[in-house]
Amino acid sequence: MEKQLTVLYDKAGDILYVNTCKPYSEQESEELGDEIIARLNPISGTVENLEILFFAHRTQPLNLLELPIAQVLQSIV
Repeated sequence: MEKQLTVLYDKAGDILYVNTCKPYSEQESEELGDEIIARLNPISGTVENLEILFFAHRTQPLNLLELPIAQVLQSIV
């Protein structure tokens, strides 16, 4: 069964959530930098969820959003 990628935006908190599963309490958290939080599988260490804080500010004109995609993709795949 393939993993599905779910993207949710919390307007009140200004947080973009990118999930491959529902977050759970056993996950470990690691800041990837620039206020992007990865939630990791406690056994394999793979990235299961991302939380991008202050998302609206990142998408304003001339303000690009950069993600460490190589690191994230290696963990998800």
